[in-house]
Amino acid sequence: MSDSDELGKLGDLHQRGILSDEEFARAKARVLSGSSAARSTPAASPLHQFRRSLSDRWLGGVCGGIGQATGVPSWVWRLVFTFGIVFAGCGLALYILLWILVPQEQLYLPAPGDSARAN
Repeated sequence: MSDSDELGKLGDLHQRGILSDEEFARAKARVLSGSSAARSTPAASPLHQFRRSLSDRWLGGVCGGIGQATGVPSWVWRLVFTFGIVFAGCGLALYILLWILVPQEQLYLPAPGDSARAN
């Protein structure tokens, strides 16, 4: 819903007497402040944050990465892919595609000069 639609609905509720003047002012301020914050800092989608895991991996780190992105334990995803391989046959193809297409998470190590500055 756009900001103008939401403000229109708030105005309608205010005119009908459902919202008091104070409630209308607070709701209007919330809509306007939320919209400017959303425009200034776009949130990264979970799809762009999905990476193959380096620490929780058996083969390619796909299930560990999906587990980190969704909050579901990686053993559940391994079980899902296993059932996909055994019963539908498409689990292996999907796993290989994800292994190829999803980038691996990066280790961020300090540069050699950074450790000298920290001490």
